[in-house]
Amino acid sequence: MPDAPVTLSQVAREAGVSLATASRAINGSATRSVREDLRERVLETARRLDYSPDPSAQAMARGRTTALGLVVHDIADPYFSTIAAGVARAAEREGLIVTLASTEQRPERELAFVELARRQRSRAIILAGGRLEPDDGTRPAGALEAALHAFRDAGGGVALIGQPIDDLPVVEIANADGAADLARTLHGLGYRRFAVLAGPVGHRTAADRTDGFTGALAELGSPVAPDDVLTCAFTRDGGYSVMRGLIEQTGGAEPGRSLPELVFAVNDVMAVGAMAAVRDAGLGVPDDVAVAGFDDIHTLRDVSPGLTTVRIALAEVGALATELALGRSAQTRTRVRGEVVLRDSTPKR
Repeated sequence: MPDAPVTLSQVAREAGVSLATASRAINGSATRSVREDLRERVLETARRLDYSPDPSAQAMARGRTTALGLVVHDIADPYFSTIAAGVARAAEREGLIVTLASTEQRPERELAFVELARRQRSRAIILAGGRLEPDDGTRPAGALEAALHAFRDAGGGVALIGQPIDDLPVVEIANADGAADLARTLHGLGYRRFAVLAGPVGHRTAADRTDGFTGALAELGSPVAPDDVLTCAFTRDGGYSVMRGLIEQTGGAEPGRSLPELVFAVNDVMAVGAMAAVRDAGLGVPDDVAVAGFDDIHTLRDVSPGLTTVRIALAEVGALATELALGRSAQTRTRVRGEVVLRDSTPKR
């Protein structure tokens, strides 16, 4: 018969300490510490006896499990899957397991996941994605903020990706700045007539990118007409639908109205949808209309022509958020600014 597994009691007896001391030395404790010399003695004994600690006992002793919760809007979106990859790698280095939840753009689900993580005593939670305006009517004002503070007050770590909430740790994406940089670069290439696929009303990331882009162009003397700022779903199909409508409007339904020189979609998946609509209409990018996006998602490697965009180091953003959530950084706010990447969808005019 194989040898029975070594127990914690055997480790304690061999190390000459109490069972409680051995447990605190190996499993940690939310309230008590162990003298360093005793801790080293217990750990050395555990190694010598080949003792394997019980994960459940460790979680109970520390008051926290080894789970790190990541809540995203849409896991099918490459933006979020790349962030998730960065979180997963950083969590693995910390010995944590990532539990992933997708809200499907529903704020009430986001709130429910935070409360579930608190009940399950997760080690930390990260919320990734743009905030909706607080008066959107889909949840009680301040409910998410209160849930996050309650989670942190109970000993869990919290971090956000996107926009800040109160004083909670955040990796803030410089959305307006990145979009303004893109607008100035495209204006420098000779473009003057623009349209913006602006995403859904009330979505702060979409609004920040729209405002940054149109504000920079207004300063350059090439304002975007209000009718050319078009709302749509924050998805590939949203970009396809609104671009198809724009093509139909400029193909004869509105005499004197022509396609803009360039269409800026406030994220890459919308831009990919817009490019597909251009092709399906028998037109070409960039010959008939140029297209630009924002994020530089990894699937752009397979898009032709290559899409001009604003590159955000999304995997790095996920790793930074993990460090903030676990208290590994002295900072509580980190701001990430994107880099304009020019490709064939916006050639020099």
